[in-house]
Amino acid sequence: MTIDEWLDEATHMLADAGIASARLDAELILSHTMREPRTHLHAHGDEILDDKHEDIASARLELRLEHTPVAYIIGHKEFYGRRFKTTPSALIPRPESEAIIHLLHDIVPHNLPLLPEKMKLVDVGTGTGCLGITAKLEWPELDVTLTDNDTHTLNLARENAEALQADVAFLKNDLLRGYGTVVDIIIANLPYVDRAWDVSTDTQAEPSGALYAGDGGLALIKRLLEQATLQLRPGGHILLESDPRQQHKIIDFAKGLGFKHLQTEGFVTHFTR
Repeated sequence: MTIDEWLDEATHMLADAGIASARLDAELILSHTMREPRTHLHAHGDEILDDKHEDIASARLELRLEHTPVAYIIGHKEFYGRRFKTTPSALIPRPESEAIIHLLHDIVPHNLPLLPEKMKLVDVGTGTGCLGITAKLEWPELDVTLTDNDTHTLNLARENAEALQADVAFLKNDLLRGYGTVVDIIIANLPYVDRAWDVSTDTQAEPSGALYAGDGGLALIKRLLEQATLQLRPGGHILLESDPRQQHKIIDFAKGLGFKHLQTEGFVTHFTR
């Protein structure tokens, strides 16, 4: 079987399974298996697949047909131009979360290296670590701490930090409860999905503890905002990811705690004290 033949067959199978990104997923699986970029597949479509690659790619295809996310099959996902290791212990990084990094460009001062004290940023519920690690790599002068309540997840974040050479601290913690340091910036993509919502089959493969929260999906976000009244310095910033349909409730709740709503970009809401 040639590369083109395998890709065509895999694409049809994935499309028949209701997977919208059928061709892309087929290419990602085969390129990962062959350890070649997708451009190699495009340029060498008539190349015959060796038996080993065909068998491995077909086994991975079967996982995708069962709606295992591609990021779990190939073991990584790109975020803000960097590759992060992914495992079923953590939520897969999503493009919409990059809005947090975009908004940080408006928050982090240009004279950061000249400040007398390092600005402190904490990434709460870090998962793969994609947000906090990216922040550290974009602004090396930041003092960054990644927190999560799960040991396996925190170990995954540590692996990603080491692979990307990001000098960040780690803390196993329940949000910011008992956190002993006042910080300048809090960023968080906490579980916010209401169990009553319809979610994709792929999403159901991700850890439920990283997806769902009580109180219409707002329980953890509200608790973090309450903790932030003590842990965020006056004038500090908090960036929260949520579903757009929840944002008016989050804004009202935050205002009731004394926060000021500055802006919303996509899935991310930005408050200050």
